[in-house]
Amino acid sequence: MIAAPERLTLPYTDDVAATTGHLYARVARSVTPAEWELFAPYVARIEQLKRERNAVVLAHHYQTAEIYRCVADVIGDSLALAQQAAATEADVIVMCGVHFMAETAKLLNPSKIVILPDLAAGCSLADSICAEDVRALRAQHPGAPVVTYVNTSAAVKAESDVCCTSANAVRVVESLGAPKVIFLPDEYLGAYVASQTNVEIVTWQGHCEVHVRFTGAEIRSLRAGQRGLVVLAHPECPPDVLAEADFVGSTTAMLDYVALHRPSHVAMITECSMAGNVGEAFPDIEFMQPCNLCPHMKRITLPKILHALERLEPRIEIDPAIAGRARRAVERMTAIGRDAR
Repeated sequence: MIAAPERLTLPYTDDVAATTGHLYARVARSVTPAEWELFAPYVARIEQLKRERNAVVLAHHYQTAEIYRCVADVIGDSLALAQQAAATEADVIVMCGVHFMAETAKLLNPSKIVILPDLAAGCSLADSICAEDVRALRAQHPGAPVVTYVNTSAAVKAESDVCCTSANAVRVVESLGAPKVIFLPDEYLGAYVASQTNVEIVTWQGHCEVHVRFTGAEIRSLRAGQRGLVVLAHPECPPDVLAEADFVGSTTAMLDYVALHRPSHVAMITECSMAGNVGEAFPDIEFMQPCNLCPHMKRITLPKILHALERLEPRIEIDPAIAGRARRAVERMTAIGRDAR
């Protein structure tokens, strides 16, 4: 791994101010003017290098505002980023997310350069299961197809029939026409899927370290302090949290709910940056943030993005023996998404 600089040390010049001033309006609610003077030189240089490298920056909803609103070309949840990765004409893909997302982008673009600004940006769900575990489950449940959440390694995807995201998990499971499905690795997402379908769901005891820390008692406390609060929860949360929520859905589904219903007060039960990023787009809505930070997402910073674009490293590479099978599972997922539109 190449060590990336952490300190924000580039100078804030008149040229930087002139070329980035229009971007500050996008983050003014969450980034102070003093912070912007530190961020802006990196934003300007990254934008320049994107043009020179024919690079595209993909950013998950959990990225910080200066990345999400100022240097990202595509923003979205795991499904949207997978679809955009497959469609891009850029030569270089910079994934501002975590390792499995960068692997997915590489699977769909084997001839392109895919870089992840920090290779240590991992995922507790991806770490909760390995290829051997999948093979063992298949042996225990002969004939049951395997649906694997994209929050997994390429090696696990390669052992699967099809991938899914939280946005399309129920649709993917039902598309298989099977009476029983092995659903991996998030136990709570699997339980949510089971509640939405008549298909028998075999789950694995994997959890997201961000969502698992929320509790139903916390949600009740929030409601007691704010009349009319609308609670939106990600299906990776524990069942007692989902039971207290007004709406359960993926990160993109939560955003769509806010845009459609425009509640005056919202609590988004997910990673911290999600509420902040959505709040920038809806200044008339008050967002409460009973949030937990994802330490892996927060490993991606402007200096690391710049460093990655300068060196075109660290690059994501996948063993060809694994890549072909994993790619088929991801492509089946994206095909189901296209068919549903």
